[in-house]
Amino acid sequence: MGMGAQNSEARLAASIGKLDEPVAPDFQPVQDVPKGGVLFALPALLVTGLLKTSEHFFKLSKGYYGLDSLLIILAFTALVRLKSIESLRYSAPGEWGKLIGLDRIPEVRTLRSKIKQLTQDDGSQQWSEALCKEWMQSAPEQASILYIDGHVRVYNGQQTKLPRHHVARQKLCLRATTDYWVNAMDGQPFMVINKAVDPGMIKVIENDILPQLEKTLPDFVSAEELSADPLLHRFTLVCDRESYSPAYFKRLKAQRVACLTYHKHPSENWPVDEFYPHQVTLASGEKTELKLAERGHCLSNGLWVREIRKLTQKGHQTSIIGTDYRSDMIPLAVAMFARWSQENFFKYCREHFGLDKLVDYCTEPVSESTEVVNPAYRQLDSHIKSSQGKLNRLLARFATLTLDAPIEPEKVEPFLQKKTACQDEIEGFQEQIKTLKEQRKQVAHHIKVKDLPEKDQFEQLSTQSKHFIDTIKMIAYRAETAMANLLRETLTRPDEVRSLLRAIYSGEADLIPDHEQGTLTIRLHHLANRSYDEAILKLCDELNTTETQFPRTNLRMIFKLGSK
Repeated sequence: MGMGAQNSEARLAASIGKLDEPVAPDFQPVQDVPKGGVLFALPALLVTGLLKTSEHFFKLSKGYYGLDSLLIILAFTALVRLKSIESLRYSAPGEWGKLIGLDRIPEVRTLRSKIKQLTQDDGSQQWSEALCKEWMQSAPEQASILYIDGHVRVYNGQQTKLPRHHVARQKLCLRATTDYWVNAMDGQPFMVINKAVDPGMIKVIENDILPQLEKTLPDFVSAEELSADPLLHRFTLVCDRESYSPAYFKRLKAQRVACLTYHKHPSENWPVDEFYPHQVTLASGEKTELKLAERGHCLSNGLWVREIRKLTQKGHQTSIIGTDYRSDMIPLAVAMFARWSQENFFKYCREHFGLDKLVDYCTEPVSESTEVVNPAYRQLDSHIKSSQGKLNRLLARFATLTLDAPIEPEKVEPFLQKKTACQDEIEGFQEQIKTLKEQRKQVAHHIKVKDLPEKDQFEQLSTQSKHFIDTIKMIAYRAETAMANLLRETLTRPDEVRSLLRAIYSGEADLIPDHEQGTLTIRLHHLANRSYDEAILKLCDELNTTETQFPRTNLRMIFKLGSK
C-alpha cells in the first residue's frame, strides 16, 4: 500500500481493476499541514485553466487517482519549488495527500508511469494550444505584442550526444536543446516550441510559431480594415538581433505582421540635438525619462522601416527598427525595451521552477530528413577561425616592430631578421587559411541526419513529457503572477510580492472541512512579518469572493489567516 495509505478497500479494488471511478477527495480535519498554504493558489490555478479542458485531451486508465488530482499535485509541486518529480521521494506522501483530500499521493514511480500514459500521443501539444488560445482570447491586449526568444537548455547526461549550442550565459558551446518561448510584455508565457536541432529563430518563427498563432490569436483588425489601409498590421513580434533579416521583414510585412528588433548594422551616430526627452511608463509600471529620436531607414532590399534611437547618459545610441507604421514612437520604444521581461522570466523559472530539469531519461529518434550542420564543415570552419585568430595576433605583432627611434647599426640586422621571420609566418598562415577556405567550399554546409557519420549520430530527448510538464509550469507561473498582481498594491515594496507568495506556499495551514455547511476552511499560520500578515488578510478577502469549490467535491473553500 505504501507509507500513509489508509483507504485499503479502494486501493485493493483499483489494483485488480474493479474501481470504476477514481477516488473522490474526502477532507478530514487536520492541523499544521506542511506546505498547506499552497492551497491558496488553487483558485488562480483553476481560473488559469489547469482543469478546464484537460479531460478533452487526456485519458487515464482505471485507477485510484483521478486526472484532476494528478494535475493539482504537479502544479502544487511547481509552486512549492520542488524542481523535479524525483524530489517527491524526500517528501511525506501522507502530508501531501491531505492537500488533495486523499490518504497519500502516488509514489514517484507511479507518477512517472501516469505521466508516460498521458503523453503517449499528441494530447499535451493539443492541450497547450488550447490553453494558449484561451489565454490570448481572454486578454487580447497582452497578445497584440508578442516576445519571442530562444532558451538554450544544457544537457549533461550520457543518453545521447546532442548537437552543440552556444550558451550565452556560460559563454561556452555545450550539448543542449533550444526552447523557443512566446511571452507577453509582462513576461507571462503563452507557448513553447522545443528544437533538438536548432534551425535558427527565423525558421522556427515562420515554420512553427506563426502557423500556431494563426489558429490562436484573436482578430485585432478586420479584413476590411486591412484592405483599406496597406500599412496596417495584425500583431507585432519582438525579437533580439538574431531575427535581423531584411528578407524576413519583407515576408512578415506581406503577411501583415509587424516586427520590432535591434538594428544589427546601425550607421554613424545621429546628432545629439535630434533627441528629445519623453516621459514614459515602462511595462513594469515604473515611470522614467527617455531621450528618443526617429528617422526612416531603407534596408538593403529596398524595404522602408522606422528607425528609433535612444540616447543614454553616456552618449551611447541604441538603434531599433520596426515595420509598425501606425503606432507612436514612444509605445514602440517601450515595447522593445520591455524585452528584458522575457529574459527575467527565463532567469526566474530556471531558479524557481526548474525550467531546465529533465522529466525523464527517454530519447526519441530524430527525423531522417532533418538537416544539421555537416561535422566536416564545422571542423574546417573551426580550423579557419583558429588560424585567423593566430594571423590577427601576428599582424598586430608585426605592426609593433617599427623603428620609432634611431638604433645602433649593430642592432639593425637582428631587427630585420626578426621582422622577416614574422612576415614569413604571416604568409604561411595566409596560405593555410586560403587552402582551408577552398576545402570548405567543397564540403556541404548542411546534411540530413541520415547522412551523418555513425560516430556523429544522435537522438533527441523525449519531448512529449517535457512539453506536458512545461505547460503545467506555465500555468503555475501565470497563477502566481495573477496572485502577485493582487498583492502588489498592498505592499510598500512591490518587489517583495513573489517572496511573500513563496512564503505562503511553503507555510503550514490547518484544514477544517464542514460537510454540513459545505465548506473547507484553509487557515494559514501567521508569518514572521506583520506587514505580510496584513497583505495576506486582503488576499484572503479577494480569494473568498471567488467562492471556489474544490474539484469533485461540494466544499466551498474559505481562506483565513491564523485564528481570525
